Amino acid sequence: MLQKLSLTFRPIRRLSISAHNICCYSSLPIDTPTISNSNRSVSCNHDDNGSDNTSFSANQSIKPKLEEPALIRLKKERDPDKLFKLFKDNAHNRIVIENKYAFEDTVSRLAGAGRYDYIEQLFEHQKSLPQGRREGFIVRIIMLYGKVGMVKQAIDTFYNMHLYGCRRTVKSLNATLKVLTQTRDLASINSFLKEVPWEFGIELDIISVNIVINSFCQMGMLDEAYLVMVEMEKSGTKPDVVSYTTLISAFYKHGRWEIGNGLWNLMVYKGCYPNVPTFNARIQFLVSRGRAWQANDLLGLMEDLEMQPDEVTYNLVIKGFCRAGFFDMAHRVYSALHGRGYKANLKIYQTLVHYLCKAGDFDRAYNMCKECMKNNWILNVDTICTLLKGLKSIGKVDKAVCILNLARRRHPPFSTTQLDAFRATLARR
Repeated sequence: MLQKLSLTFRPIRRLSISAHNICCYSSLPIDTPTISNSNRSVSCNHDDNGSDNTSFSANQSIKPKLEEPALIRLKKERDPDKLFKLFKDNAHNRIVIENKYAFEDTVSRLAGAGRYDYIEQLFEHQKSLPQGRREGFIVRIIMLYGKVGMVKQAIDTFYNMHLYGCRRTVKSLNATLKVLTQTRDLASINSFLKEVPWEFGIELDIISVNIVINSFCQMGMLDEAYLVMVEMEKSGTKPDVVSYTTLISAFYKHGRWEIGNGLWNLMVYKGCYPNVPTFNARIQFLVSRGRAWQANDLLGLMEDLEMQPDEVTYNLVIKGFCRAGFFDMAHRVYSALHGRGYKANLKIYQTLVHYLCKAGDFDRAYNMCKECMKNNWILNVDTICTLLKGLKSIGKVDKAVCILNLARRRHPPFSTTQLDAFRATLARR
């Protein structure tokens, strides 16, 4: 397998009518008629039969109906044919074209309707316009092609960039490589890495290699991913924290903790220090092995290093203590989270309520659930049913009814089936 890859990271030499609006202002005549004169002149505009002459209505200003902005019309349009035409008609509208969210939303809805032909027509039209000469714009097209699974069109776009007068750099190469790795076609990835940099005189950077490492890790080819990093370093490109973190996380996930720990030590030895995602990867491994106290020690080490843990870090440590049955410690970590200016997220509440119910501590689970639902967050329906059943079993029906009322007031509301499940749980004897 390693012989098939033959990835190389050798340094590569680079080949060497503005229109003006004219506003006309008309001054009022000196002998502007008075109100009485105006009334008299209007009264004289009657024919002999006494019927009103409608010419006076010309004095009334007729306000034209303002058309909605293109972005709003694009957002509202649900018909794929009309959506395609509307977007194409606004091909020169910078407000539309430079709005990446409108671009992505339009492509996503056309893909949802199965109109990939429309997507290709829109993109090919856009490439022929002035924006097609900007690499950032072409990168967006490549990524959007990849997002909707049109990999061939994405790769063709990269190879044809010179036809639009657009210069290729490592940015467009990386975008294309990222799309290509989604296919998990090892032969195509290897061929692209061997041929493209030499053909176009583009030198791979650390982002290029990290894309490959991540792709191999997702395919379960951990040893090959590690060798990519080794080859990268031999070519003079130093691995960064993303390289190490991707590998460490993958080796931990596959239970090869010895290599994961070794990579951690190697990273520190070479002067590349772990960041929050690196710590989270190791904490997650420790929690999965039931080593809650060691996970908590790592949390303490982060604070000693003046590294700010995030919500993922706290959630993992809380989960570790809950799984180990140390609910007081879990609550202390929860309190520490608030003390450092964080707010508990849905995952933290879900973890606490689930494990508190599992341990039979329904009073504390009730307080957590109530606090969570007041933030209009959705707990797992099974967890809520377990809590309602538990509160009823200990005679706390009033608290169970309070949870049910909070569920009824939720927006957007729970489905009728879910609410029926809550009521049925309380109705059972």
